[in-house]
Amino acid sequence: MIGGFVRANLGIFTEDELDAMEEVLELPDVDLADWLTGRRPIPAEDASPMLLRIRDSLRQ
Repeated sequence: MIGGFVRANLGIFTEDELDAMEEVLELPDVDLADWLTGRRPIPAEDASPMLLRIRDSLRQ
């Protein structure tokens, strides 16, 4: 899920976006899978702009 998003956007990410992506990748895989598939909502404290961007890209 995340790999496809990264491949599609890696060439256009800014340094700040790369840092934000690293923060997303530090989250537990089980939580990411649940949040990105919609099994569980993303908690407000983890709903970073990058994570929401990834989620939204999967819904298209």
